[in-house]
Amino acid sequence: MQLKTIDKQLYRSRLNIVIVACIASLTVSSLAIAQILIQLFPSESGSNFHWNLLGVVISAIGLIMVLLKLKTHPKMQEVAYVWDLKQALNLIYRKNRKLLAAAKQGNADAMLALQFSYDGSRQLWQLDDNTITMSSLNEAQAQLDRWVEEYGVTLDVSTYHSGLLKAF
Repeated sequence: MQLKTIDKQLYRSRLNIVIVACIASLTVSSLAIAQILIQLFPSESGSNFHWNLLGVVISAIGLIMVLLKLKTHPKMQEVAYVWDLKQALNLIYRKNRKLLAAAKQGNADAMLALQFSYDGSRQLWQLDDNTITMSSLNEAQAQLDRWVEEYGVTLDVSTYHSGLLKAF
């Protein structure tokens, strides 16, 4: 995955549309499916919890399938990019302890993965207006910069790929 420049206002606008559309479709479809199931299979006890739950589950599965199909649509580009970025950052986060240990020993791939993580996190936090923990990110970046200088490593995040993480 490569980091891209994303227009924050366009991203927020499209994300809000996706969120509202998901909530509305999940609400309407789950109620409709549950009502159809209740009409087809009425319960003598009067409890329709299982039909309501099944309506929500079927609607959620349908919504996920629609989102996956629409992920490549041009109007979903920014939202899909952020979803993919979050997945890539999550993969790195799961290996963070090993990556930090390897970077401390001078491993260039570990440093590259950490640099991608820091740049991606910075971009993500700025897009979501979540700058509260930016100081801890800056501290981690400063530590990485010291290791890069100490070991004479050159980092180019455009060369990062998730395959680097298999070594850790």
